[in-house]
Amino acid sequence: MSLSQQNAIEQNLQNVREKIATAAHLCGRPSEEITLLAVSKTKPASAVEEAIAAGQLAFGENYVQEGVDKIAHFAGHQPALTWHFIGPLQSNKSRLVAENFDWCHTIDRLKIAQRLNEQRPAGLPPLQVLIQVNISDEASKSGIAIGDLAELARQIMTMPHLSLRGLMAIPAVETDYARQLEVFGKMREALKDLQRICPLADTLSMGMTDDMPAAIAAGSTMVRIGTAIFGARDYGVKQSPLSLD
Repeated sequence: MSLSQQNAIEQNLQNVREKIATAAHLCGRPSEEITLLAVSKTKPASAVEEAIAAGQLAFGENYVQEGVDKIAHFAGHQPALTWHFIGPLQSNKSRLVAENFDWCHTIDRLKIAQRLNEQRPAGLPPLQVLIQVNISDEASKSGIAIGDLAELARQIMTMPHLSLRGLMAIPAVETDYARQLEVFGKMREALKDLQRICPLADTLSMGMTDDMPAAIAAGSTMVRIGTAIFGARDYGVKQSPLSLD
């Protein structure tokens, strides 16, 4: 990675943190309430290293094996990194998530929760999990309907190796701020409903590069930012995610 690329990641992180602080200030929230999750999918370990050097310690991965490889690469790093799985999870990949990640944002059915609970090693703390809500009712999107949320939550709460922390959503793309705010507001109300049966639920994972201000105004506690930190992704490059070039 060139020096200019290294500097770009550091500057991008600074820019994103400033935008989080501004958005929080505008709605009367302390910026410390909002966790910045750097989405490092398809990016090499060198890019992650530059983000770490700039103070970033929480990373999101969409692809199981790529994430596992990076977790192994940075094993033992101090201060400790936190790894979040944020992509669709197939049941045949659940063991890798259960054994390696700290968080899973994308539980949307009982079978996945059961497998993660059964496969989480006893020597690790409970896997921190979020239920993914299909807030825009898109047929192409994962996630459950809000009406099904309480029942799944109650079932997860009985699982000793999972800790239900809240909700996650990927709304339909919307450029109008007022509309973004309206949709994210539904998630805020859904979290309030969840907290009535699960008081420990304190996390709303929502907001990406293009809709982060509205997400924060609506109560997001964790924003998932990739492009604004690492630049555009090139899915055509057949490159190991651990490449240091």
